[in-house]
Amino acid sequence: MGKIRIRTGRGTGTIEVDEDASKWSGDEFRKIQEARKKATANRMVHTGRGTGSRKLGDMPEPKARPSTEGMTRSTGRGTSSRKSRNKGS
Repeated sequence: MGKIRIRTGRGTGTIEVDEDASKWSGDEFRKIQEARKKATANRMVHTGRGTGSRKLGDMPEPKARPSTEGMTRSTGRGTSSRKSRNKGS
C-alpha cells in the first residue's frame, strides 16, 4: 500500500491518502457503493433541496457508462484531437 495524491477544493489543493479503492470512483467504487446501499436499504434520504424523501432501496441503479471508442476527443484547448479509447463499463 502506497500513498497517492488527490486533488481537493475545486482542484486548488492536494492531499496524500492511502491507496484504497473506497477513496476512488469507477467500477470498484460502484461495487462498494452497491454494498453500502444494500446494507442501508431501509434508510430515508432527502432529495430535491430537501423537499422530497425516499428510501435508499428505492433509488434506481446507475446506468452503465457507454463506450466512446473510436470517437474523436478534442484536446489542447480545442486545437487538436485524438481518437477515444474508452470501452465503457
